[in-house]
Amino acid sequence: MSKKYEICLRLDEKEKERLENDAKRCGLTRNAYLRRLIAGSVVRERPNQEIGKLRTEIHQIGNNINQFTRMANATGTDERDVRRIQRSMDQIYELMYRIGRN
Repeated sequence: MSKKYEICLRLDEKEKERLENDAKRCGLTRNAYLRRLIAGSVVRERPNQEIGKLRTEIHQIGNNINQFTRMANATGTDERDVRRIQRSMDQIYELMYRIGRN
């Protein structure tokens, strides 16, 4: 869909700065930010780098748990596998707690 309408919007300095800062925090251009607001979309700030790293770490732990589970289903479980899974679950809960604090 081509954009064929242009709207001129006058802002004071404070409004302009707020628009630019809000769009930047969301990782969007001013135009994209305003379009999303007009569409009624929920516009959220981009997570900070620490949150992104924690999400990646949680994802990797989840992959490990899936591997342990597949192995346990294929070969049976022993106590070492159960302890590894429990350690992974403890890591997940710790990371979720850290994310929740931010």
